[in-house]
Amino acid sequence: MEKRSYFISRFRDGWPEPEEIAPLFLAPLGERWFFETGNDSAGLTAEDGDGAGRVAVHLDIWAHPELGVQLTWRKWGGGHKETYHSRGDLLRLGEHVRSLHDTLLPVGLFIPWEQAWEAVRDFIETDGQRPESVAWLEESKLPAGTFPSP
Repeated sequence: MEKRSYFISRFRDGWPEPEEIAPLFLAPLGERWFFETGNDSAGLTAEDGDGAGRVAVHLDIWAHPELGVQLTWRKWGGGHKETYHSRGDLLRLGEHVRSLHDTLLPVGLFIPWEQAWEAVRDFIETDGQRPESVAWLEESKLPAGTFPSP
């Protein structure tokens, strides 16, 4: 299995050890994440063959200082076409916030920092399985306009 990661504005082969990135999620609020680098996103990717073709699993991570973290888990290839988003306060699903990259993100998909950390750790420890520590929403079940065009 080939693994790659993107954290703190750096790409690298392999995934970080959980203790290496835990402070990005668990440090005191003003010390979390890496907003000072101008980047509020991160990701983990694994690719492997499963007999039916190449399969890629991704965990996309978007952070916001006040709202928490939005996670997207995707599994594509080899007959798989799955996309799930972390489930936050669905009453706020129609509200959006801009990322530092000017991407519109639905407020209702943000979850608390600590819960996001558990999911990221679980993803790493299970080699890319969709973490059970988070409630997920299948992308096809989200209302139209959840991810508006810029």
